[in-house]
Amino acid sequence: MKPFLKAHPDGTLVSLKVVPRASKNEIGEALGNELKVKVTAPPVDSAANRALVELIAETFGRPKSCVTLIRGEASRHKIVLVKGLTPEQVELRFSK
Repeated sequence: MKPFLKAHPDGTLVSLKVVPRASKNEIGEALGNELKVKVTAPPVDSAANRALVELIAETFGRPKSCVTLIRGEASRHKIVLVKGLTPEQVELRFSK
């Protein structure tokens, strides 16, 4: 299992390093124990957090309600919970 994934009773926790104001929304490569994610939204009024939740939900074909920001609301280092998916299912999606 990738170091940025951790099992949770409700799904999978994903450790992320978010880069706001990027040229496009994309999920990048692993950086140590975190996965790099770029979003075009600025880090103002939680716009980058909303863009992050939308990107993760879209990536997994899940509703936004299945993606919850657990930690790091005001930080670039975040942990999100993807509900209803095992770490193995999340890992498969990120490897595509």
